[in-house]
Amino acid sequence: MLFGDGDGFVKCACGHRHWGLHGAAGLLLSDPDRGVLLQRRAWWVHHGRTWALPGGALKSTETPREAAMREAEEEAAIPHDAVHLTATSVVDHGTWRFTTVLGSVRRRVEARPTSSESAGLRWVPPAEVANYPLHRDFAKAWPSLRAQLDRRLVLVVDGANVVGSRPDGWWHDRAGAAERLRDRLSVLGRDGMPGVPGVGTSGDNKGAEDARWCWLPRIVLVVEGKARGTAPADGVEVVAAERDGDTAIVRVTQEARSQRPADHVVVVTSDRELRSRVEGEGASRLGPRTLLGMLDAAS
Repeated sequence: MLFGDGDGFVKCACGHRHWGLHGAAGLLLSDPDRGVLLQRRAWWVHHGRTWALPGGALKSTETPREAAMREAEEEAAIPHDAVHLTATSVVDHGTWRFTTVLGSVRRRVEARPTSSESAGLRWVPPAEVANYPLHRDFAKAWPSLRAQLDRRLVLVVDGANVVGSRPDGWWHDRAGAAERLRDRLSVLGRDGMPGVPGVGTSGDNKGAEDARWCWLPRIVLVVEGKARGTAPADGVEVVAAERDGDTAIVRVTQEARSQRPADHVVVVTSDRELRSRVEGEGASRLGPRTLLGMLDAAS
């Protein structure tokens, strides 16, 4: 066997051996009609004859998303443009990390084994996954992963409120300030960027769970007044409020919740009355400072 960039075993801080000098990643692909795509590992690979995800070691120049998509194409003939990526979940062992990249099909995918590392592929209904002889680490992660299957994050941004949260002279050019915010928002969810963390987890272990998850959002920027002429940008939808921004934000929230009820809808605002209204529609709230801190970190 020839070893390539990133190939090799690492002994993690927990004392286990893992494949991937720079960590590893796998694609959890779901199809609402067929279930999730599982791969049976060949007998000769690490944890052979178990079921897990198409995936493998990261190369030194790759992000986890890039690695997961490359491995899915190499091992299961999954084309990049057939997958809508929604989130990532990271298990960190200190000296080694595994990233599960979650995605849903954009169209019907005919997966087939295209690597000697794969002994078979199968679409499995989520309720039946736990009945398979799973890879040890995948079995441990599966309950958390299953809870987020086919769910997406809709990030609704109160443009006037976020722009007004920093005294940077926005009042001299409200349209320009809205455009700058739009352009900064467009980096969220791009490959290599952190995405939106800590959405949709709950329970006694919420803090630890939040750290594992990052979401690749659908972004809706709501603008009003002199900023109503703001045009959409790559990855950012723009809604111009006909009257007041709050009413438009509530309407966008209601539409998102009705179209895909399982999705996470998060409204970015510090307005208390608006917060109460969107929470009444089943949405969560994120403060402008938190959002701007994420954008600062991504720039």
